[in-house]
Amino acid sequence: MAARWERLFDSVGHFGRFQACIYFASVFQAISCGIHYLASVFMAVTPKFVCSVPGNVTSILFNNSSSSRIEDIWTLWTSTKNYIVVQLENGEIWELDQCSRSKRESNLYLAYEYSGNKSVFSCSDGYVYDQTKWKSTIVTEWDLVCHREWLAKLTQPTFMLGVLFGAVIFGDIADRVGRRYIMWFTSTGQFLFGIAVAFTFDYYSFVIIRFLLAMVSSGYLVVVFVYVTEYVGVKARTWASMHVHAFFAVGIMAVALVGFLVRTWWIYQIFLSVTTLPFVLCCWLLPETPFWLLSEGRYEEAQKVINIMARWNKVSTPCKISELCSVQQDDLVCYRAGGNDISTVKKHSILDLFYNWHIARRTITVWLIWFTGSLGYYVFSLSSVNLGGNEYLNLFLIGAVELPAYVVACIGMDKLGRRNTLTPFLISSAVICALIMLIPQDFSILSVLANMAGKFAIGVAFGLIYLYTAELYPTVVRSLAVGSGSMMCRVGSIVAPFCVYLTSVWIFMPQLLVGIMAFLSGMLTLMLPETLGKPLTNTLAEAAELGTNKNSCLGKSPPAQSGAVLEKLDTHSQESHGTDGIQQHQDCCHQF
Repeated sequence: MAARWERLFDSVGHFGRFQACIYFASVFQAISCGIHYLASVFMAVTPKFVCSVPGNVTSILFNNSSSSRIEDIWTLWTSTKNYIVVQLENGEIWELDQCSRSKRESNLYLAYEYSGNKSVFSCSDGYVYDQTKWKSTIVTEWDLVCHREWLAKLTQPTFMLGVLFGAVIFGDIADRVGRRYIMWFTSTGQFLFGIAVAFTFDYYSFVIIRFLLAMVSSGYLVVVFVYVTEYVGVKARTWASMHVHAFFAVGIMAVALVGFLVRTWWIYQIFLSVTTLPFVLCCWLLPETPFWLLSEGRYEEAQKVINIMARWNKVSTPCKISELCSVQQDDLVCYRAGGNDISTVKKHSILDLFYNWHIARRTITVWLIWFTGSLGYYVFSLSSVNLGGNEYLNLFLIGAVELPAYVVACIGMDKLGRRNTLTPFLISSAVICALIMLIPQDFSILSVLANMAGKFAIGVAFGLIYLYTAELYPTVVRSLAVGSGSMMCRVGSIVAPFCVYLTSVWIFMPQLLVGIMAFLSGMLTLMLPETLGKPLTNTLAEAAELGTNKNSCLGKSPPAQSGAVLEKLDTHSQESHGTDGIQQHQDCCHQF
């Protein structure tokens, strides 16, 4: 954030009572974002099923067991290769598989094994589902099995595609019309679209409304980062922004709890969406950020907000807008006196992220880390319900383990450094993935603990990559670098569900892929420069020298004043009306 605006926090406090109220009120809605991101893990469950039969069933055989109801057979069903033999009232005997059914030519006796002639038919009468755990899911509602199974598997990737579009669209609009209005709109949208999902009449309307829900959820998550960043001073900003992710994790825990209590998918969706309602009712009380108001020239409104902040924080002499503006004018005069002109600031493109070999290698590594972090985050989260044992408890624990991960990330990057924290946790997540593949499937408790450890490690790495990326690039392309990393993050979140589906090829295929990517990313991270205690660079040439012997003195001396002024001027040359640091938060991607 530009230095002239940082002086505001020296006057009214970096994280006083006013900021605390604003912070917790706004990040509460991030819980709802976490809920909608992971809601499909239970909503799109595929239970055990077989073809239905055209008639009333009188007898049922399954191996050596017999019954008069199919519901009694599900506890014995252990493999998709199994089939059920049923006899109808008219004497016909049918073999029921999952995606086909066979009518026996001979009806002389009822036995499980049969070597005679059979006529094979499709499942034209629908399917019979196991309702032991779930009374209904979208799979049972619209028969998304067999030849329609791929539709069920598209629900999470299409949602993540909506996350991608929402971040881009609402992030840009928030710079134009203000943070508060977008927070109002996206919060209301989450509630309305969330309820609408529960009343969709077919699969395609379900996917479309979920896509819109993803857009507004992602939009809120992006803008709330900007919002809290503009209200929190630099002394508390790292912890405040990092722990927005913690509220997202609480949303994952809420999904597990509601999934355990409600077993009908549309009622489950309504309960999850109602969590948005308290914020919708009070979000109109949240004020616009003073920094956006200042960037728009609305000085009187900005001064009113600053006065309210000072009054809540019990500051007798709040900062005056005229003081901030005078600093800006002095900086402009100094900059122009040096023979520079704002209009000559060069426009940069994504090609500048490949300025030379050093920057290009850095960009590829950073993109890979963003992709791996998102891929690992969602693979561990989505696959937690398939680990055995209680799937609801598994998901709850996978969400809960994120809370200490973000604390460790904050402490580690301040004490050990960014690279020295990122590298060991990426490599350890790869090692944990290898250990998971060695654990027998019968040891469900050990599998859950290992997956929690993997989620913890990838959570630490994923939590700090945003800040590390911002520090690795100069002012002129910093927002572009973080934004491009954010895009790679969302690509990872789209790929993650498909990665989980590869368990049908090999049970440990997701862990293998995440382990390989994490190990590769960890090794490449060793070649990145450490940025702890180093001033931000302003030019691509300075960034290229970061970490080299030429730049070794950079960490011992403060940045030049002209560089600080250049950073201010460059942030004004970008389309966003916020500051460079704010834009970094806007482009930040969680699990998201």
